[in-house]
Amino acid sequence: MTEHHYPAHERVLFMSLLTMTAGSLDAYSYHVHGQVFAGLQTGNIVLLGINVSQFDWADVGQYAFSLLAFAVGTIIVKMFQHLREIKGFSMDKERQYVLLYMTMLLTLSAFFGHSVPNIVGTAILSCAAATALQEFRVLEGSPFMPLLMTGNLRALCETAYEGLFKKDTEMAHRSKDVATAVMAFFFGAFFVSLLIPMVGVYAILFSAVLTLTMSYMVHWD
Repeated sequence: MTEHHYPAHERVLFMSLLTMTAGSLDAYSYHVHGQVFAGLQTGNIVLLGINVSQFDWADVGQYAFSLLAFAVGTIIVKMFQHLREIKGFSMDKERQYVLLYMTMLLTLSAFFGHSVPNIVGTAILSCAAATALQEFRVLEGSPFMPLLMTGNLRALCETAYEGLFKKDTEMAHRSKDVATAVMAFFFGAFFVSLLIPMVGVYAILFSAVLTLTMSYMVHWD
């Protein structure tokens, strides 16, 4: 099945922009807000455990608060989804609203994130990251996690093996798609890391432009 049979939000281009956004969020929060991840909550749990084991209570709060903000961000998107069910508007409209909400959060971070404590700045970004994961989890009809590159790397290896050694053309195609999305995650982190020395906290506007672009893409046929 070729890409044009899938809705816009399941296509490789859309998912690559989303993973690029996810990579940029984590890199930005790490550089700007005290080496805390916005979306990579596995990493935050590890760092939380390390700091608790060392009785480093000064840093415990920032990791715990990021986890809490991610949970709150997930619930907010569930509210969006529930509202769609109540009001009866289309899923594409829901996706557009969610992406515009992400754009608002990222813009807020650019203009006000530097004037609040790191714990609050990271919380804004964690809400944005949770939004992406809760709303978009399918790539061309198959499960896909835009934030969790460990699972995607495993899927890449599995599909590449199936395509190369078992001559499964569908798996070969899938491996290319997953590889593209994983590389996009890398480039998101790469570009934001280059932008921060040049424009400082406004580097997150790169991510905001990506989410704004995606909010228009959801209506593509």
